[in-house]
Amino acid sequence: MSSFEQTDGSTAQENISTDHTRDIAEVPAVEVISTAAVHLMSAAAVKLGLADGPDAEELKDLDEARKLITALAGFITAAAPEIGSQHAGPLRDGLRTLQLAFREASSIKDEPGKGPGEKFTGPVS
Repeated sequence: MSSFEQTDGSTAQENISTDHTRDIAEVPAVEVISTAAVHLMSAAAVKLGLADGPDAEELKDLDEARKLITALAGFITAAAPEIGSQHAGPLRDGLRTLQLAFREASSIKDEPGKGPGEKFTGPVS
């Protein structure tokens, strides 16, 4: 018997995978969607230089921020009908805040409707 084989014949990896699958099965879809959106928002905020800490400016990367904000906008737009306005509203507010922060941080101004994610949200002002 290998060191990874359990007494019931299964491996530790199989048990971990099964436990993880059971755990994720118990999480409502709206929570998974919201969590994924918050991760995208957090990453975009860091790339906009909005992170706490002395190295926030060093972490700034507007090209990466644009990609994350656009992905977030598409994600929220697609998810909104499924999760309802109660959950989508705060996500949209966060997205709009990031879009405005991008506009403020960028030295080259996008035309209205051409900013990150605006093809999904419409112009943000």
